[in-house]
Amino acid sequence: MIKLPWYPLSLFCISLTSTLLVYLSLGSSSPNDGQNVTFGPQILPVEASNSIQQGEEIILNGKKYKIPWTQWKQGGTIRTGISDIGAMNLLGLELLSSKNPQLQPVRWFGTNSNQPLPILASFIAPYRYLDISELIKLAEGELQVNRNSLTLNFPLAQINNIRQGNQSWGRRIVLEVDRPTVWQVSQAKGQGVVMISGKANQTKLSEYNQSSHSPKPSIDKDEDDLGSATSQPLDGSLFSLEDTGDITKVHVNLPTAHGLNVFSLSNPNRIVIDVRSDAIVPKEIVWTPGIIWRKQLVTINRERKQEIFPVNWLEIDQRSPNISLKPITSNVNGQTGTAPLVKTAQKWQASAAINGGFFNRNNKLPLGAIRQNDRWLSSPILGRGAIGWNEKGQVNVSRLGFQETLITANGNQVPISFLNSGYVKAGVARYTSEWGSNYTPLSDNEMVVFVDNNQVTYQQKAGKAGRGSYPIPSNGYLLIVRKNPVASNVFSPGMAVTLQSKTVPQEFNQFSHILGAGPLLLYNRRIIVNAEQEKFSKAFQKQKASRSAIGVTKKGTIMFVAVHTRVGGSGPSLDEMAEIMQQLGAVHGLNLDGGSSTGLVLGGQLIDRSPVTAASVHNGIGVFIKP
Repeated sequence: MIKLPWYPLSLFCISLTSTLLVYLSLGSSSPNDGQNVTFGPQILPVEASNSIQQGEEIILNGKKYKIPWTQWKQGGTIRTGISDIGAMNLLGLELLSSKNPQLQPVRWFGTNSNQPLPILASFIAPYRYLDISELIKLAEGELQVNRNSLTLNFPLAQINNIRQGNQSWGRRIVLEVDRPTVWQVSQAKGQGVVMISGKANQTKLSEYNQSSHSPKPSIDKDEDDLGSATSQPLDGSLFSLEDTGDITKVHVNLPTAHGLNVFSLSNPNRIVIDVRSDAIVPKEIVWTPGIIWRKQLVTINRERKQEIFPVNWLEIDQRSPNISLKPITSNVNGQTGTAPLVKTAQKWQASAAINGGFFNRNNKLPLGAIRQNDRWLSSPILGRGAIGWNEKGQVNVSRLGFQETLITANGNQVPISFLNSGYVKAGVARYTSEWGSNYTPLSDNEMVVFVDNNQVTYQQKAGKAGRGSYPIPSNGYLLIVRKNPVASNVFSPGMAVTLQSKTVPQEFNQFSHILGAGPLLLYNRRIIVNAEQEKFSKAFQKQKASRSAIGVTKKGTIMFVAVHTRVGGSGPSLDEMAEIMQQLGAVHGLNLDGGSSTGLVLGGQLIDRSPVTAASVHNGIGVFIKP
């Protein structure tokens, strides 16, 4: 066993009776360089069968959070785990790069920047949990379990001093605390808040900042503190403090396209708040076999100018027998509805997810292809880009059309324009039980035709859009005739009917899962963005905004990618997003719904943005891992 300075020996010594043996060999790694920490040969994972209880709620110092936790027996002791992204967001842990999914190095008030704290990690579907048992002891915390809730109480820290300074990349705020403590971060446009479990000594802070004889803290020369020999005068325009009792809130004014990077240092204990346009810290974490989480800065050349984009993305090996992907929707009983992507992913028990295709925010209905387990939840529209995949690991990205024809017993052939779609256009649309139990008219004066067991049973003229409700036959469907393109006697009661359906191109017929969005970004490594061909508006074509995309690598793995801003500026254009995907190694790429819909979920939490900035979405793509 290796005994590292400052951490208690119990953190590294594991009972010989335990089934878990750990051999550590820690490499040197700067906290901000994103390099890997090397670990030794073997770690035996905690078995899910050893779990004794689990829940979805954590109460931290009296405040409730929806974060998964679990407890298990190991070597005669009870261990406590919190989902890794939840632990990061709740406790202020900084997850460092790691190639071993069963051992997660973190930075949290360590002895110095080169000495990460190794924490055991175990995947118990659908989340990856960090064993925080020793960390709780380290912070002199207490825990208690009551049914679904895990209660954590930590002693409050005292904030003794606060300083700020300028860096080449932005501004830095340093808060000195008398003990390790926990914090949470929330960010919105132009505003960030760091909520620290501790109380600020306002009198002492005032004395420090008014006196030129303030004592200088002992700072390790290897640690990057303010970047200058002396502190700068506190700038009230940069931040303000709010005392809420047990929580001290640091409100930070964020310049355009800037964010917060918050981490801890020791000797003395400090919480560092960096305000910078490249706030992302590069890293690569093998989250579980088959899923890699990466954060990196991508540089592209545009009009003789380099543009740098912070990128959050997942690489997923869907060819693994333990990993599968499928579209997920906010409403499991129909196609009307929206919800935060995090909640939808949690509802479906997805380990990871990305937002999907377009939808109408007013009526909360889908506007594009969604095929799940060979069932069309919503058909393609306007020949837009789509991605299809199946359980064999086959994937295809292309522009997609859908053709369906209803054939009556007397030989009439009626084209069906859309299936289970919120897109309204003159013609005949079809709605099945995948739409829900009932249909409400989407336009005025529609003709509703009831088909049960392949036979027309009834037809009725509807009134105004949004009024009335028509039951969808469980063994049939409704035909909705808009703008009278078909004579009513074509669908006379008693008429037998059949359907013929196919995708264009036909290769998509073999894919059990399909999701449409658009426009296409890449095909065979070439940028093929043509938003006009896919009938997107001119405003959409020119827009620079937050974007999400899905791609396929040369290896055949799937990429979930989220980009919000460039360093110091707006989000990427469609062409820039295509270049970013190229740089990341995509062979094929598809733009997904963007803007406030952009979201990337891992381990039950958003990893690309603060939840307060994310809008509700209709659908997404979920990643599922077999236990």
